[in-house]
Amino acid sequence: MSDTNVLFQPFKLKTLELPNRIVMAPMTRSHAVDGIPGPVNADYYRKRAEGGVGLILSEGTVINRPSSRNDPGIPFFHGADALKGWKAVADAVHGAGGKMGPQLWHTGSVKSFQTEWVPDTPVESPSGLVAPNEPRGNTMSDADIADTIAAFAQAALDAKNAGFDTFEIHGAHGYLIDQFFWSGTNLRTDRFGGKTIRERATFAREVVAAMRAAVGPDFPIILRVSQWKQQDFAARLATTPDEMTDWLGPLVDAGVDIIHASQRRFWEPEFPELDGENGLNFAGWAKKLTGAATISVGSVGLSGDFMTAFAGEGSATAGLDELVSRMERDEFDLIAVGRALITDAAWTAKVRDNKTDALLGFDPATLGELV
Repeated sequence: MSDTNVLFQPFKLKTLELPNRIVMAPMTRSHAVDGIPGPVNADYYRKRAEGGVGLILSEGTVINRPSSRNDPGIPFFHGADALKGWKAVADAVHGAGGKMGPQLWHTGSVKSFQTEWVPDTPVESPSGLVAPNEPRGNTMSDADIADTIAAFAQAALDAKNAGFDTFEIHGAHGYLIDQFFWSGTNLRTDRFGGKTIRERATFAREVVAAMRAAVGPDFPIILRVSQWKQQDFAARLATTPDEMTDWLGPLVDAGVDIIHASQRRFWEPEFPELDGENGLNFAGWAKKLTGAATISVGSVGLSGDFMTAFAGEGSATAGLDELVSRMERDEFDLIAVGRALITDAAWTAKVRDNKTDALLGFDPATLGELV
């Protein structure tokens, strides 16, 4: 395996100072009883901080909107009890020397693919669709949109007040914000819709701007975006670099500091027709086009795609040579690791200490508990 020193260089952006470039990816765990994170959740994240992760991003935790979650074990990021629980999580991570941000989320009209649970009130989305030509739930009114933007802003302020180091906005994978981006689920004819990705990104820009206003200029904001949707793995929001610039550039202008560019396999080129089969990945193009820092992600250190995990499939370990090569040429700034860290809290320390023979593959049984 290549020398992994490049993964352990410090990173600084505004008030965020990290000892290395490894991020714990947000992975839905659904182990918050009554939506309240407790000691078991704090211990879970603390162990990853003790294992050397540079930045921990929490599982998705939902803003204060009716039906903003699609599973009863997903934690809230609103209400006194939930926020007290999250402060205890942040304190535990900081006590272990780590840095952390919550991933702030609204699931939109997407139904959980793990349970049959549905919320008590109708789900909401830009046009009452969960996928192209597939109705589910209510079309959001102007008041719904305004209240949702306000709820995101309040969550941002609550994250800062709870002592977190940053937060991530979940704008990917076919959930609410991504449903505004996607032409197949955003058929609106008002200012939140439109034929172009720039027009359909208006809702996200207003969310980002409101959150930036809530936390001030120096608090770092991360936005997770994706081309693919869980409704359609082949979906693409930007088919050219110009479209990607129109999509992501204004979001950076609105206040995003770091783009978390989600793809299923980090080594796959975004526009191979332009720079070949070994060309820049999604995070690489996002960095090149916007100038923002970026996080890459996708099957790091494992042999299988992460969607197979929810079908009960495990993954063997895989080498990090390709990751090291891309980071050495500064293609992206940070790398997020998901399933490997669910199974192996010490993954980062093992890589750092060149104990790669001791790395564990992903065991799907670990999805059933917090270990």
